[in-house]
Amino acid sequence: MRSDILEDSHFPDYELPDHSGDMRKLSDLQGNNPMVLHLSRGGFDPKENRYLRHLVDSWPDFKAAYTRIVVISTDNQLQTNEFRDSLGAEFPFLSDPDRKIQKDLDIQEYTDPVHDPMIPHTFVLEPGLLISKIYNCYWYWGRPTMAELHVDLRAVFRKIRPDFDLSTPGLREAWEHGDQELFLVAPIEKAIRYTEGTSIGVKR
Repeated sequence: MRSDILEDSHFPDYELPDHSGDMRKLSDLQGNNPMVLHLSRGGFDPKENRYLRHLVDSWPDFKAAYTRIVVISTDNQLQTNEFRDSLGAEFPFLSDPDRKIQKDLDIQEYTDPVHDPMIPHTFVLEPGLLISKIYNCYWYWGRPTMAELHVDLRAVFRKIRPDFDLSTPGLREAWEHGDQELFLVAPIEKAIRYTEGTSIGVKR
C-alpha cells in the first residue's frame, strides 16, 4: 500500500465507471455521509461473494444510518454488472479494468497472476474521504465483520455528529432557540463547521 494511505489521511477521489457505465467520483457518491469502501478481488472469487453477501444483507442498516457503501474491482463493466446482480446489491459497484487504483495504490496481488486483482482492502471513511480505519483483506479473516464496522462507524458518528448524545450541554438550548445546524436536520458538514468554533464540541 502506498505510504501516504494511512488513517487520518484522505483517500484519493478516484473517478470510475459504475455498473451502468456512468462516470462517478467517490466524493460524489459519498456526499456528506460516512462511507464503507471495499476494494474487491472481483466476482470470480468465492470469498468476495461470501463477504459482500454480508454487506448486501446489512444494507438496510447502512441506509437507516445514513452511511454509504461502494465496491470497486478490476472486473470489466459486464462482469461488474453480473457480480452486482448476482448479489442483489443496491449500492454502487465501480469498474477498474485498467487497474488504475491497483497501480496508484501499489496493491497488486502478485500471488494471482492469472486474474491480476487488487489486494482487497476495506476502508471506513469519514465525510471528505478521510480514512478512519483500514482493513487488509488478503486473508478472509482480515475482512471486518459487520459488528466491527458497527463499532467503527459508531466512533465516526461520535466524532462528526454533535447531536450523537442529546444530553451534551448546550444542545437542548440550541434546539429550543431554533438553531438546528447541530442536528441531523442540517447537512453533516454544516454541523462540523459550526462546532469548530463553539463550546458545544464534537466528541473526538
